[in-house]
Amino acid sequence: MTGRIAFQGEPGAYSHQACHDARPDMEAVPCRTFEDVIEMVRKGEADLAMLPVENSTYGRVADIHHLLPESGLKIIDEAFVRVHINLLAVKGATLADVKTAMSHTVLLGQVRNFLQEHGLRREVGADTAGSAKIVAEQGDKSVAALASELAGEIYGLDVLARHIEDKQDNTTRFLIMSRQPDLSRRAGKMMTTFVFRVRNIPAALYKAMGGFATNGVNMTKLESYMVEGNFTATQFYADIEGHPDDENVKLALDELRYFTSYLEILGVYPADPLRDER
Repeated sequence: MTGRIAFQGEPGAYSHQACHDARPDMEAVPCRTFEDVIEMVRKGEADLAMLPVENSTYGRVADIHHLLPESGLKIIDEAFVRVHINLLAVKGATLADVKTAMSHTVLLGQVRNFLQEHGLRREVGADTAGSAKIVAEQGDKSVAALASELAGEIYGLDVLARHIEDKQDNTTRFLIMSRQPDLSRRAGKMMTTFVFRVRNIPAALYKAMGGFATNGVNMTKLESYMVEGNFTATQFYADIEGHPDDENVKLALDELRYFTSYLEILGVYPADPLRDER
């Protein structure tokens, strides 16, 4: 597939890495915010959006669950990306030259062991790729960035140390979204993502979930969040295994509809092969 895929962040960000890995034949287009990513696709200026939804270490990405239902876009794929953190410095620098490591505050917290071992001072940058860009522009051998290898390639930095993250299984899950859903595919394992609100009756959530249990549908995620800051209005985000056309999934969703005031399917897509490994 040719075309454009939008992501949030500077070139070389981990979202850019996700685009590079999952859609290598598409032009990756950086955007300032998640809202900008969504708007580019809605306007037809990009074909797909690459949006991070959760990280194995830090949980879900803030605000993303609010944006997905309102975006008007549909999930057509998921991508699991290993977060490999690297120490990047200007050409000719050595590890002995480096005194300060710059990156996003979240990434700085994921390399504590390495920083302590080498006595490096932490400096908070706007984001990972942005830190790499700053290091390249400053040209100071004593300051290095913590970012992806792709960022190093883009900004002409040397990799002084590879894969220095404390947790070797740190993984971010991304959703690939389009203006139109794709319900035609059938893979070994399909996933369906939806959001819903239960009716205001006793035990509504318990009863709504019963249909998935009785019909043998595996629910891999169920998260709640407030709607528009209202403490009494709760919306739920769910992932299940299966396709809405599967008989057991159809029966479970029919039962769910009976107990809900709102239900929207956000996407039906093949499970990433790395899902089972995670």
